[in-house]
Amino acid sequence: MSNPRGRTADNSEQTIRVEIYNQTYSIRSDGDNDYILELAEYVDRKMREISSGTLTVDSLKVAILAALHIADEYYQLKHSQAQTDAQLASRSAECADMLDRVLKHKEAVQQEFDTEQ
Repeated sequence: MSNPRGRTADNSEQTIRVEIYNQTYSIRSDGDNDYILELAEYVDRKMREISSGTLTVDSLKVAILAALHIADEYYQLKHSQAQTDAQLASRSAECADMLDRVLKHKEAVQQEFDTEQ
């Protein structure tokens, strides 16, 4: 499992034990153990939130519902990021146009000044 925080100094795989929904899992990773623990805690928390709000005790069903909730969060964030990127691109284009106009105006003023001299 890789992680966005980078790799360990020696880039060797490690095994870390995590507990999710009362089950222990051994996870092999070449990354930061604290990051893996955070992920496991997040999944555990989601599963517990789901199980507290439903009548099902089937851990597979709880895991699938938790996965759907996590996927929904991911897609909402992805959509939000895409909107932000589009707004930033639009604003950047506006700024570039304004800068072009200012530079053209400056050239025109400079040429006018040079012809008066």
